[in-house]
Amino acid sequence: MNETDDRKHRKRGPLARPHTSLQGQVALITGGSRGLGLVLARQLADAGCKLAICARDETELARAATLLNEHGGRNQENARLNGRGPGPEVLAVPCDLTDRARIPDMVDRVTQHFGRIDILINNAGIIQVTPLGNATRADFQSAMDTMFWGMYDVTMAVLPGMLAQGSGRIANVTSIGGKISVPHLLPYSAAKFAATGFSEGLRAELAGKNVTVTTIIPGLMRTGSIYNVLVKGEKRRELAWFSVLASVPGISMGADRAARHMIRALRRGQAEAIIGVPANLAARGQALFPNLTAGVLGLVNRVLPRAAAGDGMIATFSHQLEDGLDRPVLRRVTMLSRQAARHNNELPRSVIDGQQVKPL
Repeated sequence: MNETDDRKHRKRGPLARPHTSLQGQVALITGGSRGLGLVLARQLADAGCKLAICARDETELARAATLLNEHGGRNQENARLNGRGPGPEVLAVPCDLTDRARIPDMVDRVTQHFGRIDILINNAGIIQVTPLGNATRADFQSAMDTMFWGMYDVTMAVLPGMLAQGSGRIANVTSIGGKISVPHLLPYSAAKFAATGFSEGLRAELAGKNVTVTTIIPGLMRTGSIYNVLVKGEKRRELAWFSVLASVPGISMGADRAARHMIRALRRGQAEAIIGVPANLAARGQALFPNLTAGVLGLVNRVLPRAAAGDGMIATFSHQLEDGLDRPVLRRVTMLSRQAARHNNELPRSVIDGQQVKPL
């Protein structure tokens, strides 16, 4: 936002929507190395943003930076016609958000490189699929460390700079799981509920300070994350039900389409954006008919796999279950998610390096 636009916005008052152009703004995306974070980075680059992406895996992060630069190269002519130059400027900063001591250094590095941070998208997350009987306190702690405390710590590190410059946009990617707690996703839902509450309260705290906070609540998306789910209990059955729901059109949404809705909400400075028809229906159903919703979820829980002893207590990444979805019907049903995984850098290193791990 240039000085003229900033003066115009201030004259319109605190309830006015901010200037919608993202051209030249600096966007920091956590969990930006793969999946939804990478899709958001591509679309923000197309909107003319300078990008900073962070993630804990340095190899994935380097691949993501290469993919973003290649994406910019393919769009070079469009970028030139729009006066944006040859492609996005990308800074990749390794950072494990569960190590809070590293977060100020990561934010300082981005700020020193670009001079400021205009947009923060808190996107980093993990998915644990497990019945309560196999979930431990450590599972809940891990979910909270990444999806609540990680979001909180990055926000509190970035916020002083936004307040000092008099402008900023924060988008917190939570989940429909932060509105409705779903069986076999309790650690995930608990962390997302906390993130949603913080995001909504933060917007109110910052009212009138020209820093907008948007709570993003997506439903199931085809990001390719079925390769990177942590599963417990009857692992192959748990992976099967989750992967099918995360792949079927009508229940899940394509990541590119979901990201477009998110960025539009960010541009407009909306308080909340629930992404996808199923998520909207679920959120409204919970608000209007909580007892009915609870009854339906109880019935759902009855048909899900039961807790399992022994190996069921040990979390396993989905890509390590070599035959997890290796049945013909499941392979067909999850085809769109497997395609998304290849496009969105979700393939695990073992598959990329050609090791003997069957793709999902």
